[in-house]
Amino acid sequence: MRDLLSPRMLGAHVLALVAVAIAVSLGLWQYGSWQDRRAAEALDLTEATPLPLSDVLGPDDRVRSDQVGQPVEIDGTWVPGSTVLISGRERDGDDGYWVVSALDSGSAAMPVVRGWTADPTTVPAEPTGRASVTGWLQSPEGAGRPDDDPTDDVFPELRVADLVQRVDADMYYAFAVSQQGIGGLAAADLEELPPIESTTALKNLLYALEWWAFGLFAAFIWWRFVRDSRTSSSPVRPVPSNV
Repeated sequence: MRDLLSPRMLGAHVLALVAVAIAVSLGLWQYGSWQDRRAAEALDLTEATPLPLSDVLGPDDRVRSDQVGQPVEIDGTWVPGSTVLISGRERDGDDGYWVVSALDSGSAAMPVVRGWTADPTTVPAEPTGRASVTGWLQSPEGAGRPDDDPTDDVFPELRVADLVQRVDADMYYAFAVSQQGIGGLAAADLEELPPIESTTALKNLLYALEWWAFGLFAAFIWWRFVRDSRTSSSPVRPVPSNV
């Protein structure tokens, strides 16, 4: 027992304790970051108070995960000839299209989902002049769905790159879904919670596991050191001989 309390062994105990404590603490910190980032991505902001677009997003900014669904107020002028349809959009179980037009706020143009229609041939006339729209902020889509006819005004996804050629202005790297249908269109449905991707903050989780593995390794080294020290310090008993 005295061997375990020698200055040399006490130093080993303290060093092992500090190493394990640091590894566990850093692992918990990384694990907490992983949880916080996933919670932020699933944050439901759809019922939050609408904010001016300029207070939420700059012309060159990308939408963060904790901004998806934030209601924003957009004041601007409708861009002529910017209207497109986005296919494959359901509403109350019916398949249809989003009707999208660009609203130029002066700093940049924001694609706005004006509403939903089941028949692409009955889309209301494109709005003109100034307007004020309140809509939910969304990140551009980009699942890579193929466009069967790139020459028409129907797209499989709402990608800003597809709209740039139609708008003679800088564009936000985002879009907004109007809370109310515009120009006689039915309001478009919106998923309240953005999906959490499996890779969200995965690096933080892997760092946490790495730190905890380091802590276990440090504890194992300490155990081996104590065992070997006790073995080497044990007196060697003479083997009795028969006379």
